[in-house]
Amino acid sequence: MPAANLITLTDPQAPAAEAYRTLRTNLMFYGVDRQASALVITSAVPGEGASAALANLAVTLAQAGHRTVAVDCDLRKPAQHALWGLGNERGLTTMLLDNAALADPPLQEVGVDNLHVLTSGPLPPNPADLVGSRRMDEVIAALRERADYVLFDAPPALAVTDAAVLGHKLDGLLLVLRAGASRRDHAARARDELQRVNVNILGAVLINAPRDSAVSGYYARK
Repeated sequence: MPAANLITLTDPQAPAAEAYRTLRTNLMFYGVDRQASALVITSAVPGEGASAALANLAVTLAQAGHRTVAVDCDLRKPAQHALWGLGNERGLTTMLLDNAALADPPLQEVGVDNLHVLTSGPLPPNPADLVGSRRMDEVIAALRERADYVLFDAPPALAVTDAAVLGHKLDGLLLVLRAGASRRDHAARARDELQRVNVNILGAVLINAPRDSAVSGYYARK
């Protein structure tokens, strides 16, 4: 049973679900001229909804026929297993430590065609070291071979360095902002810190924005 905030599954006709499909389209057009198939999705600070945004975007990509893997790379406070109601005994950290898991990733099905989730697995004592390791490069390569899109859920950019480190290894980064909650100075600091280390910021995703009455009526059920 999907969590209530997986709007693309619980209410696929809602304006918010359509907004995620628009994000999918924008991402696909961005990739016409340059590769944008392995991305990190993060926020500036905790509580801004990046994990749910990643899950909803993954659903829309899978629904469009793209093989998609959602990876929980928050090795401190993972959320994807809870969002999807999955076990977390094996996952990303298993791939980082076990050669057999690298060859056969412990991907889990979630009832959506073309979509698999790789949960975090057991939490390590040294998350930053693992994220920055050469072994992580091998994990990324193995997942790329199995999917058209690989989305990595990362901890907040201002809290730890994981998102910046992943940004160097992947094709780009999406920064999630929450309307009415995200602070302008936090967003600006996160952008500046990521740009300082040459992370390719593809754009920002604004969630929880109020409905525009001029548009929302178009989606009203009849």
